[in-house]
Amino acid sequence: MSDLLSITLPTDGLAGCFIDGQWVTPAETLEIENPSRRAEITAVGRGGAAEIDAAVDAARRALSIWRAHPAAERGALLGELARRLDENHEQVARLLAAETGNAIRTQSRGETAGAAGVLRYFAGVAVEQKGEVLPFGPDLFSFSTREPIGVVGSIIPWNSPLQLGCGKISMALATGNTLVLKPAEDAPLAILRLAELAADIFPAGVFNVVTGVGEEAGSALAAHPRVDKLSFTGSSEVGFSVARQAADRLAHATLELGGKSPCIVFPDAASPERLPATAQAIVNAMRFARQGQSCTAGSRLFVHRDVWEPVMAAVVDIAEAMVVGDALDEASDIGAIINAERYAEVRAYLAEAEAAGAGFLTGSTPATVDDAAGFHPVPTVITGVDNTWRITREEVFGPVMVAIPWDDEIDVIEMANDTHYGLAAFVFSHDVDTVMRVSAALEAGWIWVNDGGGQIPGMSYGGVKQSGMGREYSIEGALEAYTTRKSVTMRLRR
Repeated sequence: MSDLLSITLPTDGLAGCFIDGQWVTPAETLEIENPSRRAEITAVGRGGAAEIDAAVDAARRALSIWRAHPAAERGALLGELARRLDENHEQVARLLAAETGNAIRTQSRGETAGAAGVLRYFAGVAVEQKGEVLPFGPDLFSFSTREPIGVVGSIIPWNSPLQLGCGKISMALATGNTLVLKPAEDAPLAILRLAELAADIFPAGVFNVVTGVGEEAGSALAAHPRVDKLSFTGSSEVGFSVARQAADRLAHATLELGGKSPCIVFPDAASPERLPATAQAIVNAMRFARQGQSCTAGSRLFVHRDVWEPVMAAVVDIAEAMVVGDALDEASDIGAIINAERYAEVRAYLAEAEAAGAGFLTGSTPATVDDAAGFHPVPTVITGVDNTWRITREEVFGPVMVAIPWDDEIDVIEMANDTHYGLAAFVFSHDVDTVMRVSAALEAGWIWVNDGGGQIPGMSYGGVKQSGMGREYSIEGALEAYTTRKSVTMRLRR
């Protein structure tokens, strides 16, 4: 037990690499820091190309055994992992809060519960890996099957590592693939604890974990010639590199990249009886409670001019009431930005906008890295900008929302779509015609109406344009992304 952080660290998991059913300790280590306190939590093994190669070999050897497991048995094992995660919920949630900076009460407990929910969902739908019979006539029997692609290499980010990790574990293993998972270098601890819980569940080599930095372990995994499919969630810049590495050998790839998601508010959503719920949903969509560190964050707020004043006043009131503090403090609504580099980037965006004349409805340009005791920017809403500003066009990945008034529906849809991103969007109206019309016109893969919610297992989740390709989080998405279709036709003799 760490007195500094009041968390229970992994034990075997600090080795950093779980390969072929065994914990492996690389020669080098990776320091993990608590971003709320800028204090080292612990160090884990720092894997590289050698560990990735060993993990891929183990996954390759285990593939024939695992794919032969009946789907119901694969699902039952995922269900057992969900049960164990539930049993260790608080311990894992505190570990997650300590390493990510995501507040324990508002974020990390929910993420831990959600991660177990993802495992349970795929445990239940694993048996849906079905094919079809094709009606070619009485002399032909033709059918198709869904088969696993092979060895999957998955790379996850630090902002929601447990939820995203469990999603990729579930989709790969439920469909009969074997897996090598590379956690984010800033936040591997919850995943390593999950691997401890899973150590005796799956056959050796089915589930492997290698910690390390992206340029070493991540790059080695993406480029590995014996990895049949890559699943990457993270920045667009790295995603483009992963796509190129997959293309070099025609490997399958699913990419969930960045976003600059629009929130569009119509006047009817801001009537006096609806305004409180709409304002809260806008704040939720912005992911202020996760420091804005979400690719789905509704960071571009478009409010109809007729209701601009009441909507913005209500949003600002909610944002200003949120408590910013230590991620492990029960009083905190908002925790910390993940590291000094990201904190400095968020600060640079705000400093540039402030110098160019942007107005601050709430919040401010945060202190410099040197002056920050913890990486804790406050929720910030800026105005006086348009769609051409850098802070409006690029993914800040911090608690920063830009707010722009609009008058004409055609114009606001054009502004919403005027981006190279296309992951998420949020629409606020209670008129069905408006909702259907605008939802159809928006260039986004995932849309919430009158809510700022997150992903629910069963939703097919993914983006268009430079927000990625492929769909995950649902059985339909998993079958499309993690299996191939085989067609067999037989001539029947009569």
